[in-house]
Amino acid sequence: MAETPETVKINKWDGAAAKNAIDDAIREVLTGDLKCKESFALIDGRLFLCALAVGVALYALLWDYLYPFPQSRLVLIICVSSYFILMGILTLYTTFKEKGVFVVAKEKNGNNNRVWEASSYVKKHDDKYNLVLVMRDSTGKTREASIIKSFANFIDTNGTIVQPLVINEITKLYNSLSSDKKEK
Repeated sequence: MAETPETVKINKWDGAAAKNAIDDAIREVLTGDLKCKESFALIDGRLFLCALAVGVALYALLWDYLYPFPQSRLVLIICVSSYFILMGILTLYTTFKEKGVFVVAKEKNGNNNRVWEASSYVKKHDDKYNLVLVMRDSTGKTREASIIKSFANFIDTNGTIVQPLVINEITKLYNSLSSDKKEK
């Protein structure tokens, strides 16, 4: 039995919903049509930091339960300070390492392994979707391409994503970055 793709209808005037729907369509193109394998290492780093912070908070809670406040004062100070530091590290991680990346996909092509990162953003009260596609190959070279298009280029009047248009745009970016042309 073949699965039929689920058609998701969104409010085309809701910028965040439109951005997320287009992001999902791009993820589907990279991992499905272009046959790249999605990597979750970036998200796993964030989850590790969050789990560590929750562990520190649970330890403080358990210690305070076993040894009520006057006795647990030093442990609570250390745990609260550690939690604050971990939240600062998490903020730096999401700001400078993730940078709005919504998919990391790996492509194995013989000896040349490539990593593709797609990130997007939309300015507040704007209909322009900004997509940045970055390709890193096994030699360490990084190439980047970006497009700025209106939501209307990807969403029809009924509020559904037009997948062939998304495939067309992503394939153009993919091919431009994949080609071995000389860079100036």
